[in-house]
Amino acid sequence: MKKFLLCVFSIFFVFNIALAEDGGKPSGEGGGGKPPAQPRVSIFSTSTDWEGLTGLRYHEYRGKFIPSSSLVGRGLVLYYLDGFPCYGLGEGVRVWVGPNDKHEGELQIACLYAPEEIKFTWRNATREADQAESTGILICPVESSGRELTIDLKKCEKGPDWSEYK
Repeated sequence: MKKFLLCVFSIFFVFNIALAEDGGKPSGEGGGGKPPAQPRVSIFSTSTDWEGLTGLRYHEYRGKFIPSSSLVGRGLVLYYLDGFPCYGLGEGVRVWVGPNDKHEGELQIACLYAPEEIKFTWRNATREADQAESTGILICPVESSGRELTIDLKKCEKGPDWSEYK
């Protein structure tokens, strides 16, 4: 058994030396002629340890919207965009605000402290519209009372549309 393990260890050792002589490059980057592997994109959120980084505690906040007829139109789909000091909670990141004080969904976010401004992606659409491409960013000032946030859509300002980003 010892001879077998020694043999396996030797094979790995020789393989590592061969890679080192090739500059450690995988096939397609200078060794072997195979096309390079596609890079994997990994998204890691730093929000997972904001408590540990800041020493502050998370609290849940809920938001209500004061509609603006000029912005809402036939309906306004908003998706909350995570940003310090808050991140969205599950189903609470999508809200539809409609004409005549109708709405669907409730903004639910976890924050280290009450935000003064929050950002949404936005698009005009009916209540049932879901997961289609949004128009751009909507930047809204926030008024807070305890754990309740109020977003007056008349005071929001439209940021750039996605087509304006490079």
